[in-house]
Amino acid sequence: MKKISLIIIFIVSSTMSFSQTIIKGWVKDSKMKPIRNAGIAIKNGYDGTITDSAGNFSFTTTDKGIDTIQITFTGYEPFEKVVNIGNETININAVLKESFNELNAVTVSAGSFSAGDNKKGVVMTSLDILTTATNGDISTAMRTLPGVQQVGEQEGLFVHGGTAGETAQYMDGAVISNPYFRGAPQIMQRGRFDPNLFSGTMFATGGYSALYGDALSSVLLMNSNDFPEKTQYEIDASPLVYLVAQTQQLSKDKTSAWGVNYNFVNVKPYLDVVHSEYEIYDVPRYQTGHFYYHKKTKHGGMFKFYTAFGYNASGMRKPDVDSLYLKDQYNVKNTNWYNNFNYTQNLGNSWKMIWANSFTINADKINVSIVDKNNMPKAFDSSVYWMNIKKVALHQPTDNLQSRLVFEKKFSHLDAVRFGGEYDYTNSRLTYNNYPLNFKDNYGALFAETDVYFTHDFMMKLGARGELSSLMNQSKVAPRASLAYRVGDNGQVSAAYGIFYQKPDGVYLMYNPDLKFTQATHYILNYQRSTINQLFRVEAYYKKYDDLIKTIALPDANFTYNNNGNGYAKGVDLFWKDQKTIKGFEYWISYSYIDSKRNFLNYYQSIQPDFITPHTLSVVAKSFVLPIKTEFNLTYTFSTGRPYYYFAPQQNGTYNLEHQGKTQTLNDVGFSVDYLPTFGKKNAKTNIIIVGTVKNLFDFKQIYSYNYSYDGSYRQAVLPATRQQFFLGIFFTFGVDRSQQIINDNL
Repeated sequence: MKKISLIIIFIVSSTMSFSQTIIKGWVKDSKMKPIRNAGIAIKNGYDGTITDSAGNFSFTTTDKGIDTIQITFTGYEPFEKVVNIGNETININAVLKESFNELNAVTVSAGSFSAGDNKKGVVMTSLDILTTATNGDISTAMRTLPGVQQVGEQEGLFVHGGTAGETAQYMDGAVISNPYFRGAPQIMQRGRFDPNLFSGTMFATGGYSALYGDALSSVLLMNSNDFPEKTQYEIDASPLVYLVAQTQQLSKDKTSAWGVNYNFVNVKPYLDVVHSEYEIYDVPRYQTGHFYYHKKTKHGGMFKFYTAFGYNASGMRKPDVDSLYLKDQYNVKNTNWYNNFNYTQNLGNSWKMIWANSFTINADKINVSIVDKNNMPKAFDSSVYWMNIKKVALHQPTDNLQSRLVFEKKFSHLDAVRFGGEYDYTNSRLTYNNYPLNFKDNYGALFAETDVYFTHDFMMKLGARGELSSLMNQSKVAPRASLAYRVGDNGQVSAAYGIFYQKPDGVYLMYNPDLKFTQATHYILNYQRSTINQLFRVEAYYKKYDDLIKTIALPDANFTYNNNGNGYAKGVDLFWKDQKTIKGFEYWISYSYIDSKRNFLNYYQSIQPDFITPHTLSVVAKSFVLPIKTEFNLTYTFSTGRPYYYFAPQQNGTYNLEHQGKTQTLNDVGFSVDYLPTFGKKNAKTNIIIVGTVKNLFDFKQIYSYNYSYDGSYRQAVLPATRQQFFLGIFFTFGVDRSQQIINDNL
């Protein structure tokens, strides 16, 4: 009996050994380097193993028949191979591809700066915009980035050789037609929007996406917050300037929220303390208010509605450049109603729809007159027509509607395709010295764009945009392309190319509706190295302008326009941001060099534009001192002198350059202190911030440009409204403890 049992055991053991199949091989990455600890398993079985330090593996199985061998390793795509398991050894050699995700995949950085989110490579957070010593104005904060000129007498972003009108601004995908308040000429105005509204901002200095257009140089894309953390109330006050009251209400189920804001500004107390370079007879005052409603929809969708109303008025006088005894008197009033509606919805199967809309009603009322020393209006006969043409009675209501529809499909490996269209309607009704000038335009565009990832280190973005204007009866097609390639663990090289078209300003179209699209062609090469706490980037660019607007002189100081202008801009931008070297201390340095010439407007030939200076430098430093609950912010800007010209009109319709010069270098130091008395208190329901700001701390003399008299015999300096600017305010927030947010954002 014992002998029989031994025989049975021997037979079973022999059978089992004979039935086992060996599965072996190796696992490597795309660079043929071994992958250690990769998992190998039979899909419908229990046998398997892991690779050794050389990437090799071997195991046995008693399974039989057709099955699938799976090989997996974190950060790589799974590998599968169908095999027929029999008695023979199976060899499997696998090369794993790195998996794609948004955290480790390369993205195009050429011509773009990100702000306000948490991704690596972010240049500026939303808190930076608020606390940088730039008075909490979005555009002013963006001027501390490379590629933007320091033009102190005019609002807007002058990017890579472009005028302020060549930059378009968007909120939640829809255009903002009038992003700045209206003021007297050569006095810069603030933007209409509070940085607190936005969670993310993308500033494209060139080579931007085919989804956007009608901007020769740049786009500023701002995305609003989805929801507040909690229901909260806020009161902001300044004894010198303004009062703000607002609330944000979050529903109990956190699927909807609404907010309302009112802002009143009157600078009379401020002007009683600070000397103005001009005679202010109607103190600047502003009233603004906004309301928003956000609602989550099914399947990850979001509905956003925002409406804002603004009114501002001011009146000032300054010496007339053609007379020692007369003054130019300006009276400006503006009303603006802006509406924004955005609906984003996931459609299933990785499809998404984005419908963005905006509607604006804007009305400008500007009166310019010549007054004597007693501020009485002065009349002139036709022999001094150059004095009469200074007198302006302008009323311009403008309606603008935009609707944009975008569909996006995401594929594996982060590949994506986007396509859609937009429609813009503009109706402007201008009355200029009792002379009506009106225009209507229907502008349409179709666009498509694709992201193609060849590897997680190399991607390409291709796009095209077709544009049509009914007023000009002209259509254009604009190709766009960009590449990005990773260099090392934290670096990448990007390149971008594109053709960009823009309608001429409405004033030009009123005089000549037969004008064509203006055009710019961008070439950009960029290197960026970024870690969590440091970022370095250098960018070179070349931009070619065609079909720019030229002014044609007519008798009695009249004029018309054509598209015979051209120009170029080329330069290098440098940026360095460091939050690592010194604990609790953050700084960034921006430097720009530009060489630009234009033959446009009344320029007699291709020359350096009067809004361009070759060298611009910005230094921003911030430090939060925890023991005293105080943040210190310092901003220094420097730019070399800008050219100024006097062009004399000729009988043949051209202009001669008779006088020219260059302003002195421009220096400005801004300093702000933010004190948080409630910082660090447990469960604090009232958050208090006291803010003090000084612009031009060291009282540098600043001359932006010069205006010339009609005959060119006298020039007048263009100065800031006040040599220095001061702000003192206190901010109360009820309902939210922001201590941890402040710690995270500042340390």
